[in-house]
Amino acid sequence: MLALAPAYQTHLDGETTDLATCWRITRWDGLVFGFTDHLVDLTVSGQLYQAALGYSATDVQTSADLAVDNLELQGWLDSPSITEVDLMAGRWDHADIEIFEVIYSSVSTGIRRLRRGRIGEVSMGRTVFQAELRGIAQAFSRVIGELTSPTCRADLGEPRCGVVLGPLTVTGTVTSVTSARLWADSARAEAAAYFSFGVVTWTSGANNGFKMEIKTHGASGVMTMALPMPYAIAVSDTYSLVPGCDKLLATCIAKFNNVINFQGEPHLPGMDAVLRGPA
Repeated sequence: MLALAPAYQTHLDGETTDLATCWRITRWDGLVFGFTDHLVDLTVSGQLYQAALGYSATDVQTSADLAVDNLELQGWLDSPSITEVDLMAGRWDHADIEIFEVIYSSVSTGIRRLRRGRIGEVSMGRTVFQAELRGIAQAFSRVIGELTSPTCRADLGEPRCGVVLGPLTVTGTVTSVTSARLWADSARAEAAAYFSFGVVTWTSGANNGFKMEIKTHGASGVMTMALPMPYAIAVSDTYSLVPGCDKLLATCIAKFNNVINFQGEPHLPGMDAVLRGPA
């Protein structure tokens, strides 16, 4: 049973209540935002909760069978805190969210926690956005297990792989930009394809802190990324870069000398061999 402060419970037992709902959202970049459905801004435990005019939320759904709790939030793209550019850039993806009620006439009385989870799918129209909020039971809905695979199932640098990325990480500066996906650092002297399937992390510029996989690495340090960056890449932007791995056994041997940790089964017969009939 949810325990409430005595003064909070006394207020709930009264004939009328002064309740407001608050949302505390912590993005992956560490920034914290607060919103409330009250008519004016509220400050709770030192955090400002902005009056969320133009926002509407569905009821919180709860079940007894460990199904994932969900809630949808709709709002207008006119807030200085939630912008279309940031939504498109993924800054709000998987943000941690806490929903609680507070007595707006006496915020020091305490809070009543309603739900906690993460932001799931975010979709946008021309003037509005819609965000799906997923409860903490979402973590239990994932399928855990592995299948055999001819390629390595580990990501480069993770504990199962065993390759230490620190000595392999390089830094540099963009010297030319062709598009949101194509850029180059002419100072790169590594052989072409060395950074294919690697990951670039931007350390300055508009994309500071964002990461993206390198699709292909060409001669003269030309990099083509898997997807365009959310913000424009500019000459003199700095980055850090780790080499890529195509997860093939030959690459594990020749490029990383790490075959002992290869997490694949390249020599197992495939389905064609299993289903093949007698000759």
